[in-house]
Amino acid sequence: MTAASAAASPHLMNTYARLPVAMVRGQGCRLWDAEGNSYLDGLGGIAVNTLGHAHPRLVAALQEQVATLIHCCNYYHAPDAEKLAQKLTELAGMTNVFFCCTGLEANEAALKLARKYGHDKGIAKPQIVVYEKAFHGRSIATLSATGNAKVQQGFEPLVEGFIRVPLNDIEALQKATAGNPDVVAVFFETIQGEGGINQMRIDYLRQVRALCNERGWLLMIDEVQCGMGRTGKWFAHQWAGIVPDVMPLAKGLGSGVPIGAVVAGPKAAGIFQPGNHGTTFGGNPLAMRAGVETIRIMEEEGLLENAAKVGAHLKEALQQALGGNPGVKEVRGQGLMLGIELVKPCGALTERALKAGLLISVTADCVVRLVPPLILTVAEADQIVAILAPLIEAFLKE
Repeated sequence: MTAASAAASPHLMNTYARLPVAMVRGQGCRLWDAEGNSYLDGLGGIAVNTLGHAHPRLVAALQEQVATLIHCCNYYHAPDAEKLAQKLTELAGMTNVFFCCTGLEANEAALKLARKYGHDKGIAKPQIVVYEKAFHGRSIATLSATGNAKVQQGFEPLVEGFIRVPLNDIEALQKATAGNPDVVAVFFETIQGEGGINQMRIDYLRQVRALCNERGWLLMIDEVQCGMGRTGKWFAHQWAGIVPDVMPLAKGLGSGVPIGAVVAGPKAAGIFQPGNHGTTFGGNPLAMRAGVETIRIMEEEGLLENAAKVGAHLKEALQQALGGNPGVKEVRGQGLMLGIELVKPCGALTERALKAGLLISVTADCVVRLVPPLILTVAEADQIVAILAPLIEAFLKE
């Protein structure tokens, strides 16, 4: 397939506004298309390719697993599932894990947990607090929890039972839930990804944890995009020193192999019983091996420290290169999850960056998003700035 033929795929549903390129090979932080052109990967499969592309240790482990056992149903124990669950609970300070295949599935499971938690307490119509600009997935329930009218349009009626509040406003949260005995949980992303790289403040995270303790609510933190070392800690909420009751994970947990997880603490770990929830492919041996090896390699290669160090360098370099431009509202984010907000919609920059040899995305219309592999070097970070900053400067002059 050439780049030209990749622009239109007559047999695929028209669900993606694809760029006119077909990627066929990857190595480290680089991808190559069908015509041999090379690209620096500033997108990491949208925060998925934690270890970059074709990491030799991951490749060897997955080849071995494919030759041994790819899938086995959940009637039977899976040794690597127990191994991965033990590791995740240790890293999170929590107790139990349910494995699925995607972030959407993990978030859907979290919503079911919250509803059952309410029903178990005698609440007939449980309500869950969610946030403006949030994105939790595209199933009907997760779409309803999402705070984006554009992606909800055409799929009404949405699921009821959600109370929406603004970010970082504890008084708004208290007011929206005052006197309401049906609230069972608060659900948010520590750093909103699709919403535009919007961070929850550390003091706010602590305030919400305290409020959930006081009211008997579940604190459910969606770490699908901002977790797995991306900010320099295993999970972004750990910068606030708090522990959630429910934590959905996915994306970077398997370095490209589809995997999702719901990690639960004592308040939520016993809610699901056999028959309440399940999945055909969740916890399969291939995905579990990918998760085990991803974490092992991250620890042995110091990738959390690398994400913090290289991310800080990249953020500072972008601020220095773009800070004086009135068309740049803010460079924000933490570690290797950064956003550059411009004063006008900038979707055109995605294809312009592609032509210049850099992969990025634009989210929330006006925010350039960078979520590269956690193996990114300082030299590669400098290359991102050298390519991206002039493109932004030129775009803002139009």
